Formats: sequence, C-alpha cells, structure tokens
Amino acid sequence: MLPSLHLNLDHAWGGDSLAFPNIDATKWGAPLRFSAPPKLVEEFYREHEARLAPFILYGSGDFHHLSALWIRRRAEPLVVVSFDNHPDWDVRPPRWCCGGWVNRALELPQVRKVSVWGCGNFECWWPGQFFGNRRAERSGRLEVHPWADDHPLQDHKRQGVILTNSWRARFGEFAAHLGAANVYVTIDLDCLAAHEAATNWENGRFKTDDLIWALRELRRTGNRIVAGDICGAYSRPVYARLKQRFAAAMDHPKLDLPAPEVRQQINFATLEKLWPVLTERDEHDAGADQERSDGELHG
Repeated sequence: MLPSLHLNLDHAWGGDSLAFPNIDATKWGAPLRFSAPPKLVEEFYREHEARLAPFILYGSGDFHHLSALWIRRRAEPLVVVSFDNHPDWDVRPPRWCCGGWVNRALELPQVRKVSVWGCGNFECWWPGQFFGNRRAERSGRLEVHPWADDHPLQDHKRQGVILTNSWRARFGEFAAHLGAANVYVTIDLDCLAAHEAATNWENGRFKTDDLIWALRELRRTGNRIVAGDICGAYSRPVYARLKQRFAAAMDHPKLDLPAPEVRQQINFATLEKLWPVLTERDEHDAGADQERSDGELHG
C-alpha cells in the first residue's frame, strides 16, 4: 500500500480506528464544511500541507472541495478521474464549495483533464446544467459522464452519457486513450448505491466492484495512479457560519438514513474493499523502490 493518511475533519470514519496514520483536524470541520472563504481554505492548507500523503481518506462529501488542494500538491501533469454522483462543476459563488471544486482543479496548470463518472442527479441536464462549466466541457478539458438509463432516448445524445449495460466498455476506451497518464483518482462514496454507502447526499448507481474494476482498468491500460482520495461517508452536519448553514440546508436532500451503527458498518465494509485497490503499488512504484534500494546498497 502506498503512503496513506486519514484526515479526520468530522468523525465520519471515527477517530483512530484505521490502520494508517490519523491527523485530528476536527477544529477545521465546521468552518470548511460545504463552503469556505478562500482565506480560510489557504490557512487550513498551510497548516496541513507538509503532513499530507499521496492518498487521503477524509470526511463527508461536504468537504469534497478539499480535493483541489490535494491535487495542487502534485507536480507532474495529471488526469483527474472522479467517481461521483454529482458533477461538482457549478460556476456560481462561493468559489470554494463542494459543488464547484472541479473548477478549482481545472485552474491548476498540471491538470490536463478532469473526467467525472457516474453522475445521477439533475445538474447534468437542462435546466440544471445551465450553471455548470459547459465551456470546459466543450473544450474537452472536462468530461462529465451522467447515467442516461432513466432518460428518454433523445437525451442519450448528450455528450458523455453512459448506460448501465455498456459503461464499462466506454470507460475502457477512455482509459486506453489516456496514453499512459499519471492519474489522480477521487471517489465520493455517494456514487455508490445506498446498500454500499451511507452519505450526506443522494446515492448513485455504481457498485463497489464497479469501482474496483475501473481502478484496475486504469492500471491495466498503462496508466499510473499516483495519488487519490476517498470522501463521502456520512457525518452529522455542523457549521460555523449562518450563511454557510443556510446554503447547505437549501442544497442538501432530505434522506432516510439507517442507524449510526449500520452506517458505519456499511461504509467500513466498502472502504476495506476499495482502499487497498486504490493505493496498491504498481510496477512503476516497485521498480522505483528497487532502484533506490540498489543505489543505497552500492552507494
């Protein structure tokens, strides 16, 4: 397993119950949740930048905008692959918000492209898509792949649509055409069906086995997953500012969630399957380790 870190913002994964290092960042949870002023985001980043690992597990999908910070740390050219039930491409203020973080990633010079897979909500369709970053989508720097199974046939002409019975073929073509890219993978658990993830948002259609297949397909086609993250586990919403609380309450769906102990059981069962595959060493990493070892031996 490549270097990993649990950044505990909101107790979504408990405190020290994981098998890799944990940083208690709970003092930042309420101020950063859902949205945050740029100055506050930068203050948080300066405090934690030096301790971050290539692979980060953190809290609710309400913090997904922090993925843009994790990506910022990478120096090499990247393709960002996001598995998410939402496109997170909203161009409206606030600038730092979980619903618009993809735009912050696209601003980074090392990001070649962002490709979002598994969107199932209204934002990818008219009129919701009016507020999305269609300019980036038209240019090819942003790909959005929404499910079209429940839409009329005319909607199947929308750029990027996927269907349950054929999405793997589409993803396989995408992975093969990346050209041995460095890939950053971000997984919001709300892309999974409800029996496999308990989240603060609507659930999607993927199964855990689908994501495992996709991660392995990226590597099989010659790409290298150099870093990544998982967020999206449910946590009790706590906010620091009235405006933040009001906007989040307006945006969040009303959900019928299982009991807390059941939520934890569901999410940990999924994490135990996903995390080892996301963070596994590929041949390139093993070769680099061997070269370092040989250099130390003969140096």
